[in-house]
Amino acid sequence: MGEEIDSDVKTRCDVDEYRRKLKVSLQALEEMQYDTHRFSDHRPMTGLELELDLVDRYGHPAYTSLAVLHHLKEAVAPHGEHAAPFSAQQELGSFNLEINMPPRGISGRGLTEYEADIQQAVKAVRECAAKTDSLACAIGTLPTLFVDHLRENILSQGERYRLLDEAIMSSRGEQILIDIVGAEAIRRRFDTIAPEAANTSVQFHIQTTPEDFARYWNASQAIAGLQLVVGANSPYLFGRHLWAETRIKLFEQGTDTRIASERASGAIPRVWFGREWVNNIIDLYRENNYHFHPLLPHCSDDDPLADLRDGRVPELKELRFHNGTIYRWNRPIYDIHAGVPHLRVENRVVPAGPTTADVCANMALYHGLVHYLVHEDNPVWKRMDFQLASRNFQIAARHGINADQYWPEFGWQPGRKLLLETLLPAAEQGLSAMGVAAEDSARYLGIIEQRCRRGVNGASWQVARVAMAEHRDRLERHDALRAMMLDYIAQSSTGLPVHEWAL
Repeated sequence: MGEEIDSDVKTRCDVDEYRRKLKVSLQALEEMQYDTHRFSDHRPMTGLELELDLVDRYGHPAYTSLAVLHHLKEAVAPHGEHAAPFSAQQELGSFNLEINMPPRGISGRGLTEYEADIQQAVKAVRECAAKTDSLACAIGTLPTLFVDHLRENILSQGERYRLLDEAIMSSRGEQILIDIVGAEAIRRRFDTIAPEAANTSVQFHIQTTPEDFARYWNASQAIAGLQLVVGANSPYLFGRHLWAETRIKLFEQGTDTRIASERASGAIPRVWFGREWVNNIIDLYRENNYHFHPLLPHCSDDDPLADLRDGRVPELKELRFHNGTIYRWNRPIYDIHAGVPHLRVENRVVPAGPTTADVCANMALYHGLVHYLVHEDNPVWKRMDFQLASRNFQIAARHGINADQYWPEFGWQPGRKLLLETLLPAAEQGLSAMGVAAEDSARYLGIIEQRCRRGVNGASWQVARVAMAEHRDRLERHDALRAMMLDYIAQSSTGLPVHEWAL
């Protein structure tokens, strides 16, 4: 949920001073974008972050993330030939953790290499989890998390999460309301952001230049609904069957800082799809500064404009930190690697899991389709109203594999049909243009194709498996979810993509 508070950014400052620093940082970034030789042109670089849940042998959340991370640190050599191709860190819940894969290109057999490295990382986590009598899995919302599990120790011990919880609750001035109506419904109030810990996702990163950033962001927004059609994996929350991708609504409501009058007047929530297509990255950071009050106003001693004048790379710590408390589904990123700044889009649309093969298939669809759309002469964002892209996203979150989607020249039609007949071939062209080997393209886009043909994704499998447990095995909902969860973990460990799983 954003960057940890660095030791040199821990000085809490006056909100007005923080806003001044945000304004100065934005000014520095605006000047930098016109001096493009400052930015890394090592493209196309990609990155990936995958969040995991830890559960006990009964399928209930296991609050063991710190112990698992400790075992990982001991088990993995930090240097040398045996160093793991990943890093790991805490997430919001004490039953969550996140693995981060180092950036790389995906040309040649890059996607296969990604899958092998993710498998190695997940295997290491599972082995370390076993030492704490827990199991690790990748799933969108943890279906066996119930209200009774929301104890004091549910939040991670990282300072950022404690401060976020305090800041969000203080900003609201009242309890958080989770109010979701889907196949079933839930309406409950909480005095903590802990329900958000039910969510885990995978984030795809793509590096871009200042000139091309808007095209990559707009393309990412245009396909967000289609990503959820095939990728939804979050149908249950607190024992209720809600949306195919309940995570979308839970994230929006669970981190909502707006007071009642702001919600009534239509003020923008911190988790949002966006308002319009953009022309450059500045549009997004300007919206951040204008619409969202600082949650954690911590200041550094940096002077970005002075750094710029003196030939140094501005770190823009306040701008980056503020951006980390605003949860766009496609987030702009300014970062620095080896002393060189770069820009990237962080795609946060897709839930975690079900398997590494499924994750890499979702990644192939994202990169292939975005690359294709970015290089169209008449791009889709010139032909489609932004509100239709937003509507696609919400419809897909609710209905998943059975959602209709709008696309220019085709109108409304089943998302599966649109992908099979039009957009999977486009994604294949995009991957080819990126230099991806035909074998990789066929394997991973083939997984997406089979989900579409069979009408199966993670969410639909979960729903079917729970229905079987309830009707065939006569289990109550709680036990049916537990049985499904343990079966999910067992089948995901085989590596078979979800459309091949047995019921």
